[in-house]
Amino acid sequence: MAKKLYRSDDRILGGVCSGLAEYLDFDPVLVRLGYAALTLFTAFCGIIFYIIAWIVIPEKNLRSL
Repeated sequence: MAKKLYRSDDRILGGVCSGLAEYLDFDPVLVRLGYAALTLFTAFCGIIFYIIAWIVIPEKNLRSL
């Protein structure tokens, strides 16, 4: 069975970073720190990526599993 990327219920804002962490089997804190660092080093382009990912990645719920 293939893994699917969903926004997680373990969220701070939209669940994008924690959903990505679940998909990649990483610690959500490390993904959030990496995202924050990349956002700072890319002149805040990460904010645009996060908003797009929030819209595109479906939310995890019982019906989608």
